[in-house]
Amino acid sequence: MCGIVGYIGHRNAVPVVLNGLRRLEYRGYDSAGIAVMNEDGLSLIKCKGKVSDLEEKINGTLKESGIGIGHTRWATHGVPNDVNAHPHASNSGKIVLIHNGIIENYASIKEALAGRGVAFKSDTDTEVLVNLIEDIKNAEGVSLAKAVRSALNQVVGAYAIAVFDVDNPKKVVVAKKGSPLVLGIGENEFFIASDATPFLEYTKTAVYLEDDEMAVVEIGKEVEVRSIPSNKAIDPYVHQLKMDIEAIEKGGYDHFMLKEIYEQPKSIRDTLRGRLLPEQGLIKMGGVFEYREKIVNAERIIIIGCGTSWHAGLVAEYLFEDLARIPVEVEYASEFRYRNPVITEKDVVIAISQSGETADTLAAIKLAKEKGATIFGICNVVGSSIARETHAGAYTHAGPEIGVASTKAFTAQVAVLALMALRIAHDRGVLKQSYYHQLLTELDSIPEKIEKMLESDAQARHISELYKDAQNFLYLGRGFNFPVALEGALKLKEISYIHAEGYPAAEMKHGPIALIDENMPVVVIAPKSGQYEKIVSNIQEVKARNGKVIAVVSNGDSEIARMADHVIEIEETTEVFSPLLTTIPLQLLSYHIAVMRGCNVDQPRNLAKSVTVE
Repeated sequence: MCGIVGYIGHRNAVPVVLNGLRRLEYRGYDSAGIAVMNEDGLSLIKCKGKVSDLEEKINGTLKESGIGIGHTRWATHGVPNDVNAHPHASNSGKIVLIHNGIIENYASIKEALAGRGVAFKSDTDTEVLVNLIEDIKNAEGVSLAKAVRSALNQVVGAYAIAVFDVDNPKKVVVAKKGSPLVLGIGENEFFIASDATPFLEYTKTAVYLEDDEMAVVEIGKEVEVRSIPSNKAIDPYVHQLKMDIEAIEKGGYDHFMLKEIYEQPKSIRDTLRGRLLPEQGLIKMGGVFEYREKIVNAERIIIIGCGTSWHAGLVAEYLFEDLARIPVEVEYASEFRYRNPVITEKDVVIAISQSGETADTLAAIKLAKEKGATIFGICNVVGSSIARETHAGAYTHAGPEIGVASTKAFTAQVAVLALMALRIAHDRGVLKQSYYHQLLTELDSIPEKIEKMLESDAQARHISELYKDAQNFLYLGRGFNFPVALEGALKLKEISYIHAEGYPAAEMKHGPIALIDENMPVVVIAPKSGQYEKIVSNIQEVKARNGKVIAVVSNGDSEIARMADHVIEIEETTEVFSPLLTTIPLQLLSYHIAVMRGCNVDQPRNLAKSVTVE
């Protein structure tokens, strides 16, 4: 959440920063701002709303500048308004700062600064930090970098910051703890951002700051990285990015979400490529192989995640227990970290996060590591915090996912987890060889089956037109498709703002059945593979109460077609891989309903792509 963009160099910083902010809109925000320095001095413009509102407010008034910082804010301290928006300037107007994260002890610092005559205009913790930096700089007569380091050693919380001094606009100081920050290194120019997307067209050379690191970027000099606690110089690892600019453009689609739904055959193929070798009967996963003994002999697997990643973990629970015969517990990372979980050295913890920066999941990882568990990470972002914190892991190769509501990242996560379950099951010797080879071949065919399903989007669009004005939805699934019901309901909630709930189909009789009437659309996930007869009975129970049934069924299913009001067909597959198919029509359904309701599909209200604070 929140987005940081900064530039210093020979280009005009204004369009670089504004374009970068547009690239970061997917992160979720409610206000935006920019600060630049030129011959007229400091110009700081910010406002509530979108980047487009900021551009309208600027209205071409900003002169060319070689240095600038910009920000998209997701409100934590103080309501979304022009005053609370970033950047924030110190009392003197000399120091300007942008900040992602939360300063937990800001109140005591604010009280101390107020006692020394500092006046505050906003309700933010960020304004407290910028004034603390100025207070230290003036009191101790030190450089901006030393003042920043001293201030950060006094604060408690999470941050990614970029700050510059009006009196010395040739350098920018940046720092990171708990929120992502990356530096793009060009030819006598530097870029600063929350991720690499704002500067991909300018440079592919990047440095990802680690927690408790700060850096000074200055024209004509190399990046200087130091430890915040010790001030020790650090030799940073320089990455050469492989991402292409086309991957973060819409490519002719109306929305990023629709593009990403249609990219799923490719993203799953990319995730399986080099790992799944069905002709040879092999699954190659370096991270699993490195910790093979630990994983194969684990007494228990604990899966942690948040939101959609938690749903992927629920699918994995069925996969691991059904195929590998290892007990699995799936935990919300936010709950796991605050109770006193029983964890031993014989446990394996699988942490799932699209961004690799989810704050609750990172904290849960650290807790599990302290207790001696082996940590395996699954994420989509190379060099992310979770990738660095875990003992081993596997990247999904979904490519950049810009839409806030996760689609291709979810199916890529499930694909990786399916590979893991199969590999571990094979190593444990609990699968018949014939069944193992059958599953390898079937998993390899999933991308092609999704392609066929995407060719017939018309039915999902037609159903969406009929139910776009519904106030509530109920999603029902059994077995492997119960987590898909939860995920389908979440997608609808996220982007259309319709209340929806996912339930195990058998649990409908234990409460939700009281809600069912002619105004309640019920989405039933009912492929032939699975507890088919039971789900048919559930559909009959819904129809007996005049509920409207939208059924996701296997190709050619005539029995449910006679009962349901609407059916969407999927390709045949084995039950264990059915979530990779059944989730596709639910994504399309939520997408079309949201578009027809006039919602902002890619940037739904109040949501952020990467939740880097609690």
